[in-house]
Order: sequence, then structure tokens, then C-alpha cells
Amino acid sequence: MDSVRRPFDGLKVIDCASFIAAPAAATILSDFGADVLKIEPLEGDPHRALYRLPGLAATERNYPWELDARNKRSVAIDLKRPEGLDVLYRLTRGADVFLTNLPLAARARLRIDHESIRALNPRLVYASFTAYGETGPEADKSGFDSTAYWARSGLMDIVRPDHSTPPARSAAGMGDHPCGVTLFAAIVTALYDRQRTGVGGLVSSSLMANGLWANSFLVQGHLSGATVPPRVPREQAPNALGNTYRCRDGRWLNMALINEERQFEPMLEVLGIAEAATDPRFATAPARGVHHAELVALMDRQFAQRDLADWRVRLDRAAITFSVVATLSDIDDDVQMRAAGALVPFADGSGLTVSSPFEIAGTPKVAPRAAPDIGQHTAAVMHAEGFSDAEIARLRELGVIAG
Repeated sequence: MDSVRRPFDGLKVIDCASFIAAPAAATILSDFGADVLKIEPLEGDPHRALYRLPGLAATERNYPWELDARNKRSVAIDLKRPEGLDVLYRLTRGADVFLTNLPLAARARLRIDHESIRALNPRLVYASFTAYGETGPEADKSGFDSTAYWARSGLMDIVRPDHSTPPARSAAGMGDHPCGVTLFAAIVTALYDRQRTGVGGLVSSSLMANGLWANSFLVQGHLSGATVPPRVPREQAPNALGNTYRCRDGRWLNMALINEERQFEPMLEVLGIAEAATDPRFATAPARGVHHAELVALMDRQFAQRDLADWRVRLDRAAITFSVVATLSDIDDDVQMRAAGALVPFADGSGLTVSSPFEIAGTPKVAPRAAPDIGQHTAAVMHAEGFSDAEIARLRELGVIAG
């Protein structure tokens, strides 16, 4: 342990959740010093098996578990047994936060619903995460980020390349981790309120609500009576200055010239077509809107003359707003991501991991520790809570705990 003071030093968190959003919220708490107890069944959290699903990146390293279980201590308990539930209850009485994303009916059946847990510890913040919310006709419906966040919110339809293509499939976990930040924010808000009131409470969020929030710009437009136009092929993009372009080496750039007055002519100079600034088709923003397809074609021809690395230097030098359309392979060598603390090394030197997406000045995060083995800390945690060696041995012999 280091001597750095962190915001959540001494905060005890019960992570009684599985993949992915709720455990991710607990991971953020652990990054800033919280002691997170990962409660998992004797056979292990199903999250441990995610990396074996068809279509995910193949590797011997359990990378989803490494990411979302770092810094945590594993306590393996059979919660279906009364003795196991008693262990959890004893751990919960001294906790500050309890997270779960189990289905509402399963929580009630296991007696780890909000009312049951609150009765043990009125100061505790109970963080609930669901697919579609706590109330309504679909409150008990199961869902994942691909269904409740991505598809239900309209994002799956909106971000398809154009209206003639199938809806866009999501990448694994891409909605879950932003949702984890939301649940973290709810927990911290409730902890702040507890400082004033002395009591905890229930906070909740859902995949559906977060997906809607992610798509809220266009959703609000629709709710306000706007007609959202269907996506067209990139060659017909209505704004040529907010479009993707392919370089000579097959790599892509994404242009985002919101400030056209300042950046349009410098961009044309970089592209080697400064004369286009006086072309009546492109000389004004309204004209560019009318002749958008012609401008896209012109820019296509120019970008196709150089490789990505060359364009990147030239565009940066001219302070043009753009980004490389990065591939996963680019991330290994992304100097900015490391310098900004977005990628950080594991404490044991075993590689890099993705850090939680914010910093607190003067407060370094916990150096990411390896994710635990099943029940790795069961005995130590139970000892600290006052269980005797005899009690632990008995529960282990009965098959109530592991580790």
C-alpha cells in the first residue's frame, strides 16, 4: 500500500454485480482508493467467461476481467444458502456502498433487494443498475448494452453508414463503460448527500436511459418537432467539412471544421487547392451546402494523393480540426493516450490497461492491481469482519464459501 491520500480511502464497497456496467462503476471507486469486495459465486463471476464468447478478440489473457476487476478483492459465496447470505449480510453491515445489477426478481428471491439491504445498514448507498429501469412494464426484462443501450435508444439506426445499409452493430461493452461512469456519479452524489443527512439511499440507472442520453441531441430534436434526415452515403454528405476521407494508403481521416470561417481556407491550402476558395460553388457556406457532393469529390481526390502520416503532420501544422480514424493497432503506440493518463501500466508490469476517464489534480489513482482469482480474499476479508478460523473452516467444508 502507498501513502498517498485518496478521496475514497476507507470506503467499503460491496460489488454484488456481474458484467459490465455496475462492476465498472465499482472499478472507478477502486481507482480512487475504495476497498471493493467482489462478491462472486463459488464457480466464479460469469464476467470471467466473457472473453471466450464467439466474435471477441482471441487471447489467453482474460482481458475483460483484467479491466473491470482490477484492484478488487474476491469473496466467493453461495448466496443461495442461508449461511452464505448471512456472510454477505455481515459484510454489508459495515459497508458504505452496495452495487448490484441482478434482475429485480432475483434480488428479491435472494433477499438482496434494496429493502432487505437497507434494513441492515441505513447509512449504506444502494446502487441499482437495470436494463430498462426500475418501474414500468419492462422493468423485469433482461438486456445488454447491444439491446437496451444501442438498439432501443435509436443509436443503432442513426449511426448506420447510410439509410440503405443494415443497422450498425455495436462493439462489445461500448455502452456498458459509459454507463459505469453514470452509476459512479450517482453513487458519489448519494455519498455527498449522506454527509449532510447521515443516511444512505437508493440510486439507480439503466442501459436504456444512458443510451437515450447518448442519443439525446437527435432525440430532443425529434421531440421538438424536427425532421431528422436519413443518413446518406458519405459521397453525398450534406456537410463536406464534417466527413470522412480516405488517404492513399487506405487509412481514413475524420474532418470536423465547425469553424468554417477560420479553417476552410487554411484547409484548402493544405490540400493544395487554395484556388477553390474563390470558386463560386465553394466560396460561401450556403454555396458549399448546395454543392456539397462536388466539394466531397474534390476533397476525395486530394486526400487520395498522400498517406495518412503525411496528412496528419500537415493538418496539425495548420491547426485544422480532424482526427485519425484509429484502429486498435494504433492505440499501442498512441503517445497522447499515455501522456494524458488514458492508458496506464498495471502495477506488476504485465502490460497496459484503460484508466477511468477523469483525473483529480494532485490525487494519483491507485496503480492498477491484478484482478483476483476466485475467492482469493475470502478468508482474509472474513477474518477482518470477525469470523473465527473455526467458522470459516466450517463454511468452507459445507461448500458455502471458497478460498
